[in-house]
Order: sequence, then structure tokens, then C-alpha cells
Amino acid sequence: MESRVLICGGSGGIGSAIARLLHARGCAIHLTGRDEERLVRVAAELGATFTRGDVDDADFFVRLAREAGEVLDGLVYAVGTINLRSLSRLTADDFLRDFRANALGAALAVQSALPALKRSPGVASIVLFSSVAAAQGFPLHASIGMAKGAVSGLTLSLAAELAPKVRVNAIAPSLTRTPLSERLLANEPMAAALAGLHPLQRLGNPADAAALAAFLLSKESDWITGQIIGVDGGRSSLRTKN
Repeated sequence: MESRVLICGGSGGIGSAIARLLHARGCAIHLTGRDEERLVRVAAELGATFTRGDVDDADFFVRLAREAGEVLDGLVYAVGTINLRSLSRLTADDFLRDFRANALGAALAVQSALPALKRSPGVASIVLFSSVAAAQGFPLHASIGMAKGAVSGLTLSLAAELAPKVRVNAIAPSLTRTPLSERLLANEPMAAALAGLHPLQRLGNPADAAALAAFLLSKESDWITGQIIGVDGGRSSLRTKN
């Protein structure tokens, strides 16, 4: 029986890379996204079903629970934001927007998918996305660091609550080349300088996180839960040589 995985934010960046990798391994995919044109294109390419909508929409998760399928073996929540501003420039709406997209959306996605995940014949797996900024302090990261720190806490709480039927882990990337980060990385000298802050001397690619997500969704990782795993070129734990 083929596995069925729900990927929130699966039409672009890391989510899309995960969807393509899982499709290549024979999984059935249900995607979500805001951009209808891109979502339809990726869904057609992968033979996936989809639900279009925004995590801020009041009825989005109700529709998602109805449309994603009665049985799910995995859930990936790959929705995120990049909002780099000094504390003096951040508004209450900035903090709330980042929290809703990254943390509250993740919690509601799990809540809506949980009945279907519990119907999986095996142990279902949830993969959330934290950030290197939740483990290490960076200037201008107050809002996103707070939101992603909440994702890390959510991961641990859900892993404890949902065991042994559902495993919950999070991936914590450093800066990755995605459509979300393209404005930040448009200046090549700036991108090169940011890459140099990582011991492995490069920025992340969507495939880096996708490979770990696919592993965490697979039976090969069925004794792993409650972990926040860095895919960050060593930035969270190592000093660079220069």
C-alpha cells in the first residue's frame, strides 16, 4: 500500500523539493499553497491532489481535513516567513503574522490532520520546520526567532503527546536558496558573505532539507521522535576557521 503524505507549502521551495522526492519514491501526495497557478502546475506534474488556501483563512484547515484524505501516513508543514527587521521597526502585526504562519499554522495543520494520521496502518510521521535562529541568536531575527522557537517547543510537546502512534520531529535549516529568500540573496557579494558564515562555506539548497524530511517520514527513522535536527552547514554548533 503506497504511503500518502500531506505537504503544507508544497508548491515552492523546500516543500516542493520534498514533494518531488517523495513522489519519486512512490508516495501519494496532497499539496497546499496560496499561489493557485504554481500549485496546479506542481500538482499536475506529480499527479497530486491539492487544497488551495492561506493558513490565515478561517476555513482553510476545515477544508484541508476534508480534502487531504481519510488516511495519512505523513504530514509536512513547510510554510514559513523571512522577516528581518530591528526590534524598533517590528510591529505587533509583524510578530502575529510570523507566529501565525510558522507556529500557529503548524499546530492547526496537525490538529486538522490528526484523525487521518491516526488511521495510518503504521506509525505516522510529522515533520515541522524550525530554524537555526531558534537555537542561536542573530540580530534582526526577533520575530522569526520567536516564531520558530515556538515551533521547536510545539515539536517536543506534540511528540510526547502523540507517541507511540505518531512521531513528530522538526528540521532547523540555516539560510536556504528558495523563492522566499531570493530578495535577500539577490546581491551576490552579500550571498557569498552569508555563505562564508557557515563552516561548510555554502548556503543551503532545498534538496538538503528534503533528503532529511524524506528520511524522517520513512520507516527507516521509526525510532526517532521529539528531535529538532539542524540542516545548517554547521552554523548552529561550529565556528568558521576565518
